[in-house]
Order: sequence, then structure tokens, then C-alpha cells
Amino acid sequence: MKPTQHTDDQAALAILSATGVPVLEAAIIAKEILEANRGSIKRAKRCIAAGAEALKQQERTVSFEQAVDVALEARKDRRIRTVYDFRYFTRRFILRCKGLAKRKVRSITPQECAEYIETAFDTPRQRQKARLILSGVFGTAVKRGWCDANPVSKVEAPRVVEHPVPVLTPQEIGQLTTTAEDYQGGSCAAAVGMMLYAGIRPHEVARLTWAQVDLQAQAIYILPQHSKTGGARRVTIHKPLLRILRKRKGEDNGLICPRNWLHHWRELRRASGWGGGRKWPQDVLRHTFASYHLSHFRSYAELQVEIGHRDATLLRTRYVDQRGVQRAARFWAA
Repeated sequence: MKPTQHTDDQAALAILSATGVPVLEAAIIAKEILEANRGSIKRAKRCIAAGAEALKQQERTVSFEQAVDVALEARKDRRIRTVYDFRYFTRRFILRCKGLAKRKVRSITPQECAEYIETAFDTPRQRQKARLILSGVFGTAVKRGWCDANPVSKVEAPRVVEHPVPVLTPQEIGQLTTTAEDYQGGSCAAAVGMMLYAGIRPHEVARLTWAQVDLQAQAIYILPQHSKTGGARRVTIHKPLLRILRKRKGEDNGLICPRNWLHHWRELRRASGWGGGRKWPQDVLRHTFASYHLSHFRSYAELQVEIGHRDATLLRTRYVDQRGVQRAARFWAA
């Protein structure tokens, strides 16, 4: 062995030892890199640089909790209902899925996303909405470079089977409206009337003020930021609702609903007989309005405008149940 070669070997050993990696393992790695690059040192250096940059990008990520915060911030100017739903669903993911909050978004797999959706939510409709919102979180993460692809795109959407929603009977309608007049001095009567006789959604009526009610024009104006679909609409005030609103206009500092509305709405339903084992059907007032409206006025086009749908498809398939309608003319003359 030449003296120079011996010196080079000693220098190489010193360099490898200084890395803290066992010399044999370091030598094996160097050999693999050179072989992969056909013995070219220049090419091997380029390979190392490219690999280091790729690894750096792969390691650039944030926790799920941090990704949610950024996704919420990006949606802060959306409609109130959109922001509320996004916050509610993501919070439920974090609360019900152990360890998810601190998981790095880059490491979360499609299989895990499917499991999170199943764990956090109970019904197909909830899971369908949860999948969309979870996809929104990862969509934001992809834009920020925190993960390469949206894993939720590989999760099959839950199948939701639409079932007709029942309508209230005349007896149930009478009991509900009478209770609304008596409960807390009638403070909830206007809100109940709007849901029943105008088909206004519960979260829409909760944000309405008397400034949006024109009794002379017999119209209620739903603002874009308050509606579910983001579109403004004009809702007709028919005779039974006009009677209720004339009695209540100007109450409670301009608000339609009393403060702590959700609590009062639950208690009012319970007082009218919907409690214990008798479950209140979701959206039953809106569906009752739609069914009685079509039965009496006989116009899908007019009902579509009143209820705020883009087309009549959902009205025909889910909303309107003519079998439950009894004495439609009396409903509108009440």
C-alpha cells in the first residue's frame, strides 16, 4: 500500500467517524449511492441534493389541529352557517377521534380518514357532510404544501337514502300554534309562525329581525348571508302568518326570536307534546309548509321561489307529501 493511499484511507475513516454513523454503515450507504449513479461522483452529489430537498418537502407539515385553524381562517368571510358548520364538524372530529389533533396531516391515510368519519358521526347524512368538511381541511393543507394529495378524495361518499318527511296533522298544528301563543308570553309565536306558514328554516329565522319584515307589502326578506344556499329571497306573508306578526311586531329589541332561542324552541316543542319517546321530525315545519302550499296553490314554480330551491327536484322527491295534507284551505285561512 502506497503511503498516500494509507493517508487517504485514514482521512476517510476520520471523516466517516466524525459523522457519528458506524463506519461500516456509512461505507455501505456510500457504495449504494455510487452504484445507483453508475460510479459517477458528480451524479451521486446531485442525487443526494435532490433527495435531501424531497425529504425536506415531505417533512414540511403541520398537525391536524393547526390545519383546521388555518382552514377556518381561510373561510372566515363565508356565510355564518358555513363557518358554524365547519367549526362544529372539525371540533367533533378532534373530540371524538383520539390522537387526531396532533397527527401530522401528511401522515394521515385515506383508510384513517374513513375511520375518523365513522367514529365521529353516527348517521349517513352526518357522515356525508363530515366527509366534505374533512376534505376542505385537507384541501387547504394541500394548497399550503403540508401534504401532497387530499386523502379524503379516496374515501367513498356515504350513501344517503332519502325518506319522505311527514307533515303535521291539523291537530298537531293547532297544538303547536296554541302552545306558541301561551309559552313565555308568546315570545316564540312569530318564529314558529314563520317556520310553519312561510317555510323559513330554523337557522334563518334565528337571524331575522323585524327590519326584514314588511307587513304592508306582506313580505319577509331573507338576506344572502342568512340563507342556507347563500341566495336572497322574498317570502310571502299569507293570512295566518300576517295575523301572528301583527300581534308581535316590534317586540324584543327588533329580534324575531327571543334570546336563548334554541332552548326555548326545545321547551316549546316539549310543551306541545313532542317529548319523551315522541321524536320531533327534522324539518317537519318546512315540509308541512311545502306540502300544504302545493296542495292549495298548485304551483311547483311558485313554491320553489318561496322555499329558496334552485329547481323543483328536491321538492318532488323528498319535500312534498300530499298524503298527509288535510283541509289545505283551512290551513291558509287560519
